[in-house]
Amino acid sequence: MKICRVEKPLVATNRIPGLEHRHLQVVLDGKSRMVAVDAVGCTPGDWVLCVGSSAAREAAGHKDYPSDLTIVGIIDHWAED
Repeated sequence: MKICRVEKPLVATNRIPGLEHRHLQVVLDGKSRMVAVDAVGCTPGDWVLCVGSSAAREAAGHKDYPSDLTIVGIIDHWAED
């Protein structure tokens, strides 16, 4: 799992079949920007828990879902170091 901060939503209306209509978020992991599937309904500024690899696909809905990063939790309190 990774701790990331949600920067902003990402709108992509033209998607491949199978990506469905899940919300996408741009998240920051230190200085790196990544796109994550939002499985929990977070908002910009939230600190979140993200999973990758096969865990990301399972968390997004099923093992064949085309995701390698999925937000699985919103952190209630996080003191950034």
